[in-house]
Amino acid sequence: MNDMHYIEQPSQFTWEQLGNIEVGRRTLGKDMPVLVYRLFQYTLKDVLTRIYNADTAADLFRAAGHLAGLEIAKNILDLSGDFAHFIAHLQNQLIDLKIGILQIEQANLDSLTFTLTVSEDLDCSGLPIMEDTVCDYDEGFIAGILEAYTGKAFNVQEIDCWAIGGRTCRFTAKGME
Repeated sequence: MNDMHYIEQPSQFTWEQLGNIEVGRRTLGKDMPVLVYRLFQYTLKDVLTRIYNADTAADLFRAAGHLAGLEIAKNILDLSGDFAHFIAHLQNQLIDLKIGILQIEQANLDSLTFTLTVSEDLDCSGLPIMEDTVCDYDEGFIAGILEAYTGKAFNVQEIDCWAIGGRTCRFTAKGME
């Protein structure tokens, strides 16, 4: 489906639901191993695939990623500057949050089309070779961030992935009318 706007009910999520991590995790802190994140992600995707099917599971991951991208953008990113400022801030935040290393390969602000890469991607860097790309959540995440900045919905598609033999994840993004 690759379009997060099919969900009719408004989100019930609020940024405050994340809680006060510094108070709640005084000893363990805010960080956790990528292994634990991936264990959660891939076991949840497996269960959703078995209950529904692979396409529905991917759509649900995209929808969750989209919501996360919107929330990260609204709560952490500086959306007020020009595109170069926005991208520089986004790149720094993605590194600080240990999500990945973002590079813009192509950007056309007039047509709202972009090609970008995320290296050392939290979701897939280091995975064994598989049949398909696996970064459904990232597709939604990127779409949400771009939507928050531009005010336009985006269709984001992963065109290269570590899991299919690439050594970086590459995405195309196109603003929707």
